[in-house]
Amino acid sequence: MCGIAGIMPLTEGAPVVPGALRRMAGALAHRGPDDEAFLELPDIALASRRLSIVGLPDGRQPMCNEDRSIWVAFNGELFDFRETRQDLVVRGHQLRTYCDTEIIAHLYEDHGENFLEHLRGQFALALWDQHRRLLLLARDRIGICPLFWTRQRTSDGEYLLFASEIKALLASRMVRVAPDRRGLNHVFTFLALPGPVTCFKGVEALLPGRYLKVHAGGADRGCSVDERIHWEMDFPDQGDEERGRSVEQLTDEFQSLMLKAVERRLRADVPVVSYLSGGVDSSLTAALAAHVRGSPVPTFTVAIQERGLNEGAAALALARWLKSPPSVVDCGVEHVVDNYPELIRAAEAPVADTSCAALLMLARRVHAEGYKVALTGEGADEWLAGYSWFKIHRLLSVVKMLPGGPLSEEAHRMFLRIHGLPRFPRQLTRQYREALEGDNAWLELYGMVGTSRLLFFNRDMRELALREVPFDDLKLNRQRMRRWHPFNRSIYIGGRIMLPGHLLASKGDRVAMNSSVETRYPFLDEEVVDFTARLDPRWKMRGLRDKYLLRCLAQRWLPPKVAWRRKFMFVAPFDSFHRQGSRRPAWIDQLLSKEMLERSGYFDAAAVAFWRNASSRYRRGSYARMAIEVGLVGVLATQIWHHTYIDGMLADLPSLARSPVQA
Repeated sequence: MCGIAGIMPLTEGAPVVPGALRRMAGALAHRGPDDEAFLELPDIALASRRLSIVGLPDGRQPMCNEDRSIWVAFNGELFDFRETRQDLVVRGHQLRTYCDTEIIAHLYEDHGENFLEHLRGQFALALWDQHRRLLLLARDRIGICPLFWTRQRTSDGEYLLFASEIKALLASRMVRVAPDRRGLNHVFTFLALPGPVTCFKGVEALLPGRYLKVHAGGADRGCSVDERIHWEMDFPDQGDEERGRSVEQLTDEFQSLMLKAVERRLRADVPVVSYLSGGVDSSLTAALAAHVRGSPVPTFTVAIQERGLNEGAAALALARWLKSPPSVVDCGVEHVVDNYPELIRAAEAPVADTSCAALLMLARRVHAEGYKVALTGEGADEWLAGYSWFKIHRLLSVVKMLPGGPLSEEAHRMFLRIHGLPRFPRQLTRQYREALEGDNAWLELYGMVGTSRLLFFNRDMRELALREVPFDDLKLNRQRMRRWHPFNRSIYIGGRIMLPGHLLASKGDRVAMNSSVETRYPFLDEEVVDFTARLDPRWKMRGLRDKYLLRCLAQRWLPPKVAWRRKFMFVAPFDSFHRQGSRRPAWIDQLLSKEMLERSGYFDAAAVAFWRNASSRYRRGSYARMAIEVGLVGVLATQIWHHTYIDGMLADLPSLARSPVQA
């Protein structure tokens, strides 16, 4: 992994601002501490910060083709680059390095814009075609690697800026810094930022599977910026799913694909380690990696210091079973609290999932022990229905079949009424369901948590939440959704919202690359994704047994109690941030004070004060308390974000905000 950035004048003759590109690269130093390089041409300026993993001696970017007419800045890994490189050489291309970046320019020579169909891996890239004065910005299929862009106008003209992280855009000093309240509404709706909307006005996230085609302006024509699709998540039409073969045959095929996916992700010129939680996904990944490599891989585990949630003992037992050298990071609620400001700075957005702080610490340990690459098990829960909302939805579907018709919405509203929680208007909830083409398992849980917007938003933010349908911003493929099995529609929403918007972002790339660690995802291999997409839902959930086919595979490689172990989720409750006396950091009370809540302008200070004291009247673990506490963590996280990036005057914490604040 690396960090990339660039500036492209969209106005003919507009100069690149002196020093802007180097400031952008400097803001990405944590993504690429090993090297930096620049390309500055009249029409384009590209920067790269390098984390050396493949092609250690000759991987400096940006890279070009033979006649230097095509240039590439690249963040990520192409796992089949050795085979592709050999094929290019056979076809007459002259390659000078053994780095995967170089093959991109030559694939573009052969295939034009269709070169993206030939890339296998995780990536965000910028390709400049000097002859056509054309810039292509592209992101991988699933959204593992981030890429942000913005159009800005200065006194010299209009510019397009892009970077791996938003802080690099801000470092250019060409971007007006202001909050986008739509993005904050997305955070409280989805507990994620799936894009293209961000929390910064005028800054967009390039969506997974998309690319921007940017033509430089000229005397005879203006510039153009067009978004195109190079890949979309898809499922078979309902009734055409894979269902006819035996469990043994399907497990054999799944095993073959996973072994190849793991083998590809072990390719590196530096050692590769594995995260190990003790759950089935990461455990199977570590076991397959040991088999492929012929020896155990070092494992890294977070030990949550919370009763009933500490998977450290299970992970250590499995590490011993795998004969893997383990490293354990202890994480208590005090560690979560102390690391939260750094988490928000790394994520560049409010993060209500407290477990992200634990993964921030885990990546820090990986880096401290001298490693750069870690395998993880993310993706299995998305493609094979590993989350609790699938079970909730299945149970509620039984209720809907009773005489009298569908009751889930009425039951949901009654539950909120009984617990004194606010309810969205019926018309808006109907609009949500229409946007998702019907009932969706994802809504059963996150729709409940999303009610926290009505608890904590001030009048202006509440009006926004009651007026807009955030799903309309997601660019969902509704035409295809109508043809899928409803179960696959739920998988699609998780894969569109939670995966790129949270698990691969604030719980993946951002916390890992904050410590210069690249994470790799065998379950997100192109062939594995295609295979799981075509499976009949019964292979994903059997009764209330989640990830059924995965568990059938896991029992070939792991002890049965691991293969069939239920999923645990760690979320530190809000009272972790509400420690009494001198143990509570002063910045918490500062950020949640009436004065600072009114200064940032998003929340109802009286409501925040009330629920800080009243949330404990609900039973811990109940949905009502979860909605309240996730909302309170979201309020605190938003205040940290605002202080870090927008204002800088809310608390005694470091801030990246410039003074005076640009609005």
